[in-house]
Amino acid sequence: MTKLDLANLRIETPRLILRPIQMQDFEPWARMMADAEAMRYLGGPVARSAAWRAFMTMGGSWHLQGFSMFSLIEKSTGQWVGRVGPWQPADWPGTEVGWGVARSAWGKGYAPEAAAASIDWAFDVLGWTDVIHCIDVGNANSAAVARKLGSRNRGRVRMPAPYEKLEVDAWGQTRDEWRSRHQPLGAS
Repeated sequence: MTKLDLANLRIETPRLILRPIQMQDFEPWARMMADAEAMRYLGGPVARSAAWRAFMTMGGSWHLQGFSMFSLIEKSTGQWVGRVGPWQPADWPGTEVGWGVARSAWGKGYAPEAAAASIDWAFDVLGWTDVIHCIDVGNANSAAVARKLGSRNRGRVRMPAPYEKLEVDAWGQTRDEWRSRHQPLGAS
């Protein structure tokens, strides 16, 4: 994979900007990670210090793996409203495109809009041939997002520590399945 210009990497959708995380994103990131309802199916709320470590993990992944979740920026306000994108820590059950949206932005359709752009990017730029979405079995809203993206429930997967006690289904699809329904990035 060619080294990416992270400072200028930017994906735009009709309502959103997706870009690598920046230090100014930490405060809204930490607020989302402290919100019990927003984190209900993402491992639970965490203290600011743990949010910092997770934030730095994402930043490190960008520099060491060449990908990570994007910061999700609302075009109309310039506000950080979540994180969406490719994610594959050690021992993860597959190449994931995941999402976590701040509660203030729920119900606007941002997760599927941003996830679709991220899936395009993962297939077109990273060369992935498959994506999954690890979704807590109780998370009906994320399952609905996965369905909207065209993914199907492939069944229960085992997550690595410290998430090994979560009951998670892997929703997913292949690049060929995705391409049969979506145009590649930049296609007209």
